[in-house]
Parts: sequence; C-alpha cells; structure tokens
Amino acid sequence: MSRRGDRRPSTFRTAGSGFTRQVNRAAILRLIGAAGPIARKSIASDLGLSTATVTGITRELLAEGLIRVAERAPSRGGRPALLLELVGGAATALGVKIAVDHLVGVRVDLEASELERFEAPFDANADDSVDHLGDILAGWVGRSEGHPPLLGVGVGVPGVFDVSIGELDSPLLGWRGVRLAERLQARVRSRVFVDNDVNTLAVWERLYGRGRDSEHFITVTIGRGVGLGIVASGDIYRGFRGGAGEFGHISMTAGGPQDGPLCTCGRRGCLEAFVGDPALVAQGRAAGLLADGDGPGQLLARADAGDEHARAIYSQAGATLGRAVSGLVNVLAPELVLLSGEGTQAWRWMERSFEGEFRSHLFPSAASVTIEVDPWDDGKWAVGAASLVLRATLTGPFELGQTERTGARLGALGSGGMGVVD
Repeated sequence: MSRRGDRRPSTFRTAGSGFTRQVNRAAILRLIGAAGPIARKSIASDLGLSTATVTGITRELLAEGLIRVAERAPSRGGRPALLLELVGGAATALGVKIAVDHLVGVRVDLEASELERFEAPFDANADDSVDHLGDILAGWVGRSEGHPPLLGVGVGVPGVFDVSIGELDSPLLGWRGVRLAERLQARVRSRVFVDNDVNTLAVWERLYGRGRDSEHFITVTIGRGVGLGIVASGDIYRGFRGGAGEFGHISMTAGGPQDGPLCTCGRRGCLEAFVGDPALVAQGRAAGLLADGDGPGQLLARADAGDEHARAIYSQAGATLGRAVSGLVNVLAPELVLLSGEGTQAWRWMERSFEGEFRSHLFPSAASVTIEVDPWDDGKWAVGAASLVLRATLTGPFELGQTERTGARLGALGSGGMGVVD
C-alpha cells in the first residue's frame, strides 16, 4: 500500500484488560495499513508497545489472513527483519451515494479498490424512501456470501448529519430529523456509517487519493449544489453538530438576503444560486438558449458547439466561484484545493475566469496553494462512502469510545463474523 505520511495512530493502554488487547490489535492493524510494509520493531517503537505484544498480535493477524509478509528489510548483519503489509482482500465494505432520483453503490476491499458497482433508481421524496433504501442495502449485504467478511456499510448523503444525536437533515432529499444510521442498521444487520457526501469524498482523498500527503486541504464540489469538505490537521472538520461545509449558501450579493436569484434554501443570493447546475440552466433558458425540459447537458453541448452566450454563462460562473473559493483559502489556509463534482464536466469553459478571479483575490501568503480538478465519476463518491467504514476500522485519530467499538469489530472479523456492533 502507499505510504501516507508520518502520521501514527495512538493507542490506549489499561493494564490487565481484554479491552487493551483489542485496542492494541486495532492500532497495529491501522498502522500496518497506513505505513506498511513495516517491521515489527518499527510498529513497537511507533506505538510504544513491547516487542512481545506486537509479535503476539501480528502472529494472530497473519494466521487470520489480515496481514502478510511483504518482504525482508535489507540486513546490516544478523537476521533480516520481516516487513508486514495489509491484505486488501481480507475484508470488504459497502458504500452508497444517495441522490434525489438514484443511488450508486460499490463493494471495496481494505485498500478501497472497487470490487463491484451497482446502481438503482431511487425516489428520495417517496413516503417510504428510507425503508426502500434499507431494502436495497439489505439485498447487497445478503449478497456478501462468497466475499471476504463485511465490515459495514457507508452512506453518503447531501445534507447535515449530526453525529451527536444521529440525525440527518437533507433539504435536497426532503429528509429532516431522520435517524438514518439507526434505521438502516436495524434493517441491514450490519454496522452503518452516515455522513455528508462531500465529507465522504474528502475522507477518500485523505486516505487513498490526492490528499494522502496533505494535512490541510479542502474539497469543493460543484453540480446541482455546491459542497465543501474540510480536512484540518489530517482529519475531517465537522463543526458544531456536523454543520461545517455549507459553502453553497454563503451570500454573494451586497444587498442582503433579499437580493439576487432565489436559492433552494429559500434565501436569495447564495453562491449555489449563481453557479449550481439549476442556476446555469435557468440562465440558459432566460437567454433563449434552452427549451423547457433541457438541462445541463444541453447547455454544455451548446458551449462545446461554439455558442458564445453559453460559454459566457460558464465564464461568469467560473469567476463567481473563483472569488468565493479564494475567500475560503484566505480563511482556512489549505495547502491544496480539490475541485470535483458533475459540474467539472464544463470546467474547460470555467477555468480561465476561475483562475483569474481566484488568484487576484488571494492573500500573498496563500499564493502557493495548488488547485486540482477531478474528472467526474459518480462511483468515486460511493467509494468515499465505503471509506467511512475503512477509516473507522484502520485509521486514527479516534476518541476512546470509537476505538473500543473498532476493536470489537476487528475481533468479530478475526473470528469470521460480520463485524456488527449493536
């Protein structure tokens, strides 16, 4: 596996408890996944454990097939040290991205490599939508026979998930106060992790993507809405009650909340109301470029065919987005900005104006920030959702209670169970 910097997960040690061994086991597995191939001596040193403890636990992990011997380190005399690495195929996770009218799901291994993908129509506005979602997920959990043990299911949704009370608010889906993880977990009989879909994408980038070597970066998504995932000091910043990241609803007008185009949130002048796909389509219709029923695809096709009015719509959107993102960078000081989402399919018509406005509004200290644009792939968001499961299993940092649950899941995995914790 790829190295992911010098981060080392911490351990919690309480003398004489079975819990101690579970926590140390989880920490060792996380470290091998993050830094492997790695020698036992280095594991002991990094985690502050005795060599005997590391040797005993890694023997168990080897016997269970969760890790393997990758190679031997070069020797300067004496016996070469064995280097250990994670076995990606030792366990799996499911991840699902929810949209208003469909869902995309994947099954991945421990290295987040996609094993299979599935899609299904989904009506988020139906009265029984959550139950229907549970049925779909239960079917895929039931198809886990013949695969390595399933660690859990990750679900990415557009909205705010309050982890302190387990409730989801998603205006886009029409869901308010939904205890989504609790209801899905009761249906699928496997551990369920829920988060904002842009946060799940940022988790994937931090663990496996372009943010592996960045402690501070932001992921901005454009498309139907405008989203933001913030990684600070190597971990997702969620804010109070999970509300961080509502970037699409900052005001872009000087005249107050009654100025500017109407946003889906009910206010006027939000960033999303200027650069989101529905806003661009509305501008195209107002300019006589699009007919009723036409969508973002038709607007992009006109720009690609040389229509200067269509290109001007994208250019203005790029400039507006560039000013807004520069404000984010000035406040948060990330080293990297990742742009993603279905809206990036039109990036060629937005890039020049974005870059001009973005760079011209940056503080001098932020001039070195890097912008990277990701090709659109709906399935990548689903892999991001699955990464919630992998993060809880393999990576730090953890609060003590989270670590305890992780240790129990890994213990269940080692005994051939599903890793379910009630």
